[in-house]
Amino acid sequence: MSLILPAEGVAFEFTVPVVVIGGGAAGMIAALAAHERGAAVLVLERDALPQGSTALSAGLIPAPGTRWQRAAGIEDSPERFAADIIAKAKGEPDPEDVSRVARTVGPALEWLADRYGLPFSVIDNFTYPGHSARRMHGLPSRSGAELIDRLRGAVEAAGIDVLCEAQVTALHADGARVRGVEVTRPDGSVERVGCAALILACNGYGGNRALVERHVPELADALYFGHPGNQGDALLWGEALGAATRHLSGHQGHGSVAHPAGILVTWATVTEGGVQVNTEGRRFSNEAQGYSEQAAVVLRQPDGIAWTVFDERIATVARQFEDFRQAEAMGAVLGADDPADLARQMKVDAAALAATLDEVERLKAAGEADGFGRNFAGAAPLVAPYRAVRVTGALFHTQGGLVVDDDARVLAKTPDGQGGPLPNLYAAGGAACGVSGAKASGYLSGNGLLTAVALGRIAGAAAADAVKKEGNP
Repeated sequence: MSLILPAEGVAFEFTVPVVVIGGGAAGMIAALAAHERGAAVLVLERDALPQGSTALSAGLIPAPGTRWQRAAGIEDSPERFAADIIAKAKGEPDPEDVSRVARTVGPALEWLADRYGLPFSVIDNFTYPGHSARRMHGLPSRSGAELIDRLRGAVEAAGIDVLCEAQVTALHADGARVRGVEVTRPDGSVERVGCAALILACNGYGGNRALVERHVPELADALYFGHPGNQGDALLWGEALGAATRHLSGHQGHGSVAHPAGILVTWATVTEGGVQVNTEGRRFSNEAQGYSEQAAVVLRQPDGIAWTVFDERIATVARQFEDFRQAEAMGAVLGADDPADLARQMKVDAAALAATLDEVERLKAAGEADGFGRNFAGAAPLVAPYRAVRVTGALFHTQGGLVVDDDARVLAKTPDGQGGPLPNLYAAGGAACGVSGAKASGYLSGNGLLTAVALGRIAGAAAADAVKKEGNP
């Protein structure tokens, strides 16, 4: 079936000024912003309940210069945040793209708190890799499930229509102008919905193995820890309409998914002084570089398995996250009073694990870096009782996508790269090109929800303003 169908002669069952495809964080925020600007909105969600990749995440959003940071005595600014993003991605992202999200995400969080009652707070007891300030914000449970539940509640309270079990299977267009969408229902029936503006908020292509093999071959066989609906629809529709794309190999991996439990284990287990060893009981990398690039490193180990080793002090920090509490409840986190007993439970060589931990403690005491380049200066020692969790590497979501402008309008592809905006197409979250560059190592913690929140609000407001200007309230 064609991705793009002609609009001429099509009788739409009904028409809505702004249609949003995708009911994750980006889509819900876009819908709230468009509604607030006075436009009628319809959210189309393929699942029975809007969740998306947001529900699978830790629900943490990096934002600089917020009131929560000020209350905690944390100094930060959009310029500092932008510098961190660009440094992590080795200068690959477009500085204008980075500046756009860095300066708008903080106000977006305060808007969600003030207008819709989302009780954000800042994580002030540890720093994520690559961030020069503590700027991760989350809801009380520190879970993506709570974030999407509260956003869904806000959308429902605002009276915005959300149509679930409504999979968009094609777009109807005149040239590059989208006139409507084709919606396929679970029983196979098809509806056609017209629109004046379309916002693509259906994430990237992480669930499409063929596209992953093409763009991220090193993770082609990795566990996919994202939403199965992320099939690359936005990317394929955009390309068919002549849109510019960028950094399609960019992605977020994670080197700490509990196996076989399939639960995300917070990277605080590493940043607070823990280490990763393979099934031989030996370290194999600089774990502190970042959890995204660590996914492929873990997958190169025997059986694609590693163990994250930490202690009770670190576990106490990790327990603020619901995912970690669930992992403990399922028995995925081992505990022991000495390395020998820990090794026995892990089924690794006791002498090798003891030697590994001894060397780590020597480096910490001396304040030295190891052969992998990890600097242990200032890191607290690991002390009994010890903890360990068996993990694997996973692909979470892709970071490349459609190129957008300051209004989140999708830009056209030209022989020289990118041109002006397509007539009425917008993109947010994983559908848009993110700010992580072309490599996993460019992903700075929180970049996924950063573009969902910042671009979601921008896209919704801009789409509403555009349709009202054209006389489509």
